[in-house]
Amino acid sequence: MTSSLLLAVIASGFIYAITPGPGVLAVFGIGASRGRKAGAGFLGGHMLGDVLWCSTALIAIVGAREIGSDAFNILGLFSGLYLFWLGMRAIRARRGNGDEPQGAARHPFWHGVLFGLTNPKAYPVAVATFTALLSSRAELLTWSMLPGLIALSFLGGLAAYAILIGVVGARRVRNGYLRHELAITRICGVMFIGFAINALLHAVPGLIGNKA
Repeated sequence: MTSSLLLAVIASGFIYAITPGPGVLAVFGIGASRGRKAGAGFLGGHMLGDVLWCSTALIAIVGAREIGSDAFNILGLFSGLYLFWLGMRAIRARRGNGDEPQGAARHPFWHGVLFGLTNPKAYPVAVATFTALLSSRAELLTWSMLPGLIALSFLGGLAAYAILIGVVGARRVRNGYLRHELAITRICGVMFIGFAINALLHAVPGLIGNKA
């Protein structure tokens, strides 16, 4: 495994875990009302869902690559279009779009487990994010690498969660996050569009070249 692939997988796990969404808003809400320990408990449970969805996404990506370049490029095309749609939606987001922070849970860990496993956005976002960042190194992906890829994505997610736990207990941080929520969401939207362009630049020429 090359150093560039290693860093790309870690970055994918990190970006997937730290990007603002229902889970990030939930942990800020729980941390503000019940403290850093409860927030860490929620994230500990939520990580089970992250590992599941990231592993499933990596299996789909490696599988598409092993089937053939066309399958991977088609996956990249749809991932790029999906990320572009998410980015545009984030840029045009308004307050009260349904992603408000969740209330504090009586059992933060189990609430995190349930939240992480049932989040309908988790799998498509994981596939799109990993595909966009790994598309330029698709030729390196094999089944034998899968355990290492999953472990590296876990490390990236763990680093993101460490940052969130570090700041989640401070009410001032949460209030500042919520005050600038729209700006943060729109910045992430621009980032998603950048990933989308990267995925499309690798997928479309491959599809056109194969048809020619």
